[in-house]
Amino acid sequence: MQEFKHFINGQYVASASGKTFANRSPVDNSLIGMVHEAGREEVDAAVAAARAALAGPWGQLTQAQRIQLLNKVAERINERFDDFLEAECRDTGKPKSMASHIDIPRGAANFKAFSETLANHPTEAFRLDTPDGLGAVNIGHRTPKGVIAVIAPWNLPLLLMTWKVGPALACGNTVVVKPSEETPATTTLLGEVMNECGVPPGVFNVVHGFGPNSAGAFLTEHNGVNAITFTGETRTGEAIMKAAAVGLRNISLECGGKNPAIVFADCDLEKAVEGTMRSAFVNCGQVCLGTERVYVERPLFADFVRRMKEAAAKLKPGRPADAAANFGPLISHEHRDKVLSYYQLAVAEGATVEIGGGVPDMGAALNAGAWIEPTIWTGLADDARVVREEIFGPCCHIRPFDSEEEVIALANNTDYGLAAAIWTENSSRAMRVAEQMEAGIVWVNSWFLRDLRTAFGGAKQSGIGREGGVHGLEFYTELKNICIKM
Repeated sequence: MQEFKHFINGQYVASASGKTFANRSPVDNSLIGMVHEAGREEVDAAVAAARAALAGPWGQLTQAQRIQLLNKVAERINERFDDFLEAECRDTGKPKSMASHIDIPRGAANFKAFSETLANHPTEAFRLDTPDGLGAVNIGHRTPKGVIAVIAPWNLPLLLMTWKVGPALACGNTVVVKPSEETPATTTLLGEVMNECGVPPGVFNVVHGFGPNSAGAFLTEHNGVNAITFTGETRTGEAIMKAAAVGLRNISLECGGKNPAIVFADCDLEKAVEGTMRSAFVNCGQVCLGTERVYVERPLFADFVRRMKEAAAKLKPGRPADAAANFGPLISHEHRDKVLSYYQLAVAEGATVEIGGGVPDMGAALNAGAWIEPTIWTGLADDARVVREEIFGPCCHIRPFDSEEEVIALANNTDYGLAAAIWTENSSRAMRVAEQMEAGIVWVNSWFLRDLRTAFGGAKQSGIGREGGVHGLEFYTELKNICIKM
């Protein structure tokens, strides 16, 4: 059994209160270990360590030295690939085949990609005429924002945590990370890597716990924190936004989604089915960019539904180490209860259950886990709660449409605006429809294809701000103008 302690000022420390909570496997509900819960004392210590490092050794490094260290961190994660893979899969239950191709390599790459991208981005400069004819020069100069609070989610724990920590450190900030209480392992393990690579103490800190009246609230309310970046559900984002208003701290929020896929009759059907299957069911549907609403042009509708059902029936649930498994459990029993409540609601709202809708029999060894069936519905009204509310499980509703104008209105008829996917071989239509999507990212004939140089974030209730590439500079740095009179 493991013990997950906080990582503060380069050392692993226990909670002064002695409070701990259980970390259980979603695969079979076995006990992975005990996690220390941070109180105000641990959060205060972590923020103080981050501020000291900012003013001391970390703040005195050149940009080139910081980049060198962060590249070492990326290399070391890859050297310890198996350790991170095992930790990630124990916490999440996801297949190792998925985590080994996405979570771990991309989690490592975030350090290298962001440090090199941000290091080579120029600032602005302007020559200004003055009445005396001598002029002035204005030079943009970026400085670190300060101490960044990173609140990370449980669905892609390493990848989404380093997506924030990588650019934060590349810009010269220090961080205090609160990973999800469901997935403490890889964030805790990263502390060892930071020490192994010579990252100064206090640059990277970790506090464990929950949200309200725990580590999350204590961290986001702390006046020693200069900015907060968060990925998670919209209600939590609203609470963080309220906390950040005190002291006018900057925020970057990537919140919920109810993402549409639009499938036109002229699409490549094989690609559209394969891509929509991934977007609805990969990681057991626990992907913020995943698809829960599918709109299919009527001539293709029946064939598309049939093919989706056939593909969903072939998904194979199993333990992370099972090479044949491509479908894991949900993150917890609590989350399964939520998803199951929507499965039941769909039937009450009049859905036709095309496949799934319940809990699979996984056998005596695994039935205690948080398993659930991949589910497809048809026949729901556009105002049904199942169509309008984020479920965050392996499910989607498929609805026919008759015209481009109709489907654009349907796709945009949501409080959210995170992502959308369009499937068509007509390039003019693809561009025309993509431009009208009210979403932060729109894929055409693909899904989850990410270039780290591009902007990422949500519209409407899916978030505030943009990160990724040079866009992260706007959040992770302060831009000052230096005006020099000639």
